[in-house]
Amino acid sequence: MFNDPLVTAYSVLLAVLLDIVLGEPKRCHPLVGFGYLAMFFERCFNRQCIRGSFIKGHSIRDKPYLSKCLSFFVGFWGWLLLVIVPTLLLVIVVTLVERVLSVSWWIEAIVLYFVIAYNSLRQHALAIMEPLQQANVVDARTQLAKIVSRDTAELEENGVCKAAIESVLENGSDAIFAPIFWFLVGGLPAVLIYRFSNTLDAMWGYKTERFLFFGRFAARMDDVLNWFPSRLVGVSYAILGKTTSAFDCWQQQAKLLKSPSAGVVMSSGAGSLQVRLGGDTIYHGETIPKPEFGCGEEPVSHDIQRSLRLVGLTLLLWCTLIVINAVVTTDWVS
Repeated sequence: MFNDPLVTAYSVLLAVLLDIVLGEPKRCHPLVGFGYLAMFFERCFNRQCIRGSFIKGHSIRDKPYLSKCLSFFVGFWGWLLLVIVPTLLLVIVVTLVERVLSVSWWIEAIVLYFVIAYNSLRQHALAIMEPLQQANVVDARTQLAKIVSRDTAELEENGVCKAAIESVLENGSDAIFAPIFWFLVGGLPAVLIYRFSNTLDAMWGYKTERFLFFGRFAARMDDVLNWFPSRLVGVSYAILGKTTSAFDCWQQQAKLLKSPSAGVVMSSGAGSLQVRLGGDTIYHGETIPKPEFGCGEEPVSHDIQRSLRLVGLTLLLWCTLIVINAVVTTDWVS
């Protein structure tokens, strides 16, 4: 399950190639099924906490502190159940398949293919950019709503461009580079734990009354698992664009953003592209004040393509470094 550098390089390259050629499966995607499972768990248990009827015969509606603790406790156990158990089961299945078929690396490459999403990210971003280039802001808003949680109905062209670029930069880290990082560090178990945890954060990590305490553990775990890879991505974005601007924005602006990981990749990416992002955002009908970050001009539709190019170059850089490491560390004589 933990391979040598050369086999790991084979797995990463095949997974990336499969993603580029095949894209995201249209039907029966494992992460979609996992999402339904997470939704079912939350509906069964979190809403019971909110209603105060989780403990039979005892109402906790008039005990806010107890309700918050219970909601956090249920979210914690939900994370353990939905992340650790599927990971163990999948690792066991893959191990058995490898032993029966006497194969190894390409099975893990297929699993990695299912958890990275470069092609999907590119398709969604281009689907936003193309209507903007035709001055069709309405369709662009519709496409944007598929990949962001903010309200998009009132966004002007500039706001759509900002949100799309922010999503490309952040999801490039979350859905491409962090999974590859954890696969390099800990093989299949590590990448599965990361991807399941990241999915739970995307579904439960909202700061609303419903999810504030229930999703807190999932949100914190996602911060922990993204801390180091996000900084590698930040460095990658910086060296592949306007390096000085990227590092300056990272140093001065990342701390202004609430997420310790997203703040790094978005500020570095914005500086690398030399565009200004951020600003007040509407979530669930409520305007949330957010700082501006980046530098240079306000983004236009073409800058969405530039952000995709930055992510693509970063992927090429990572694959190149992985191959170089495999070549250098492999004992070819033996």
